[in-house]
Amino acid sequence: MADQKRTDLDWQNVRIFVALARHGSLSAAARMLSVNHATIARRLHSLEESLGDKLVERRPEGYVLTPAGAHALESATDMEQAAHILSRGLTDGVPSGLVRISSSPGLSAGFLISRLPRLAACYPRLDIDLSPALRSISLERHEADIAIRFDKPKDGDVIARPLISVGYGFYGTEAACVSVEAGGEPVFIGFNEADAYLSSAQFLTKHFPRARVAFRAKDQFLQSIAARSGAGLALIPHYIGRADPLLRLCDLGAVPAGIDVFLLMRSRDRKSPSIRVVAEEVVKMFEQEREIFN
Repeated sequence: MADQKRTDLDWQNVRIFVALARHGSLSAAARMLSVNHATIARRLHSLEESLGDKLVERRPEGYVLTPAGAHALESATDMEQAAHILSRGLTDGVPSGLVRISSSPGLSAGFLISRLPRLAACYPRLDIDLSPALRSISLERHEADIAIRFDKPKDGDVIARPLISVGYGFYGTEAACVSVEAGGEPVFIGFNEADAYLSSAQFLTKHFPRARVAFRAKDQFLQSIAARSGAGLALIPHYIGRADPLLRLCDLGAVPAGIDVFLLMRSRDRKSPSIRVVAEEVVKMFEQEREIFN
């Protein structure tokens, strides 16, 4: 294909390639762009014809980028950002465009959602997309511009900045805590069975193997809401438990060790004013409220 004659690029083809590269499947890209599978496949083929290179390969786990595709994605996302900026008007270096942030559901709902919108209000040309997800995302596939994660990447062209160490405790209503402190058997609110591999879920299984888990929810913010009912104690981060006036800390002895949180971004994005500004502001948010985490 590399020897074929190149033709002019079609921006719609580039948009579809970016969506497929990020999401890894025709169906996900089609849902994102509100088109059908055939359109995705046809426009991808047209872009490959224009560039003279194979950009993706289909594998059992989905579509993966070829080396040429990985290189093309860098330029394609620059085009996407430029198009977004142009649609909002020229900015003369002012932070602008869309910055996509991926974080865990707990951090998203329990901390970031009440703080990040203020940042968007301070920069009228800057848009922020906050996406909660338990799974690790790929910065190299441009699934996000910034990731806030409990795991530090071991490879890739990624900068990892330590943010905070998150401490945990058992939280419940006053009545639920008093019952346990008086000698009653603890009842818990935990993770769904599909998420039993998570460290907090494993801690409960190890230290309270016979205890009843009366209610299960997918993330720790939802667990904190469930704990308000008095149905049980939730093992949740302090930043969530302390922020809820209907819950208090209950001492059951051992608790999980604190977990470090990192801000991750691509090295090349240090040159992006918008991504750099958002990253610095997120770092400040955690620094200013360090006491609620420990």
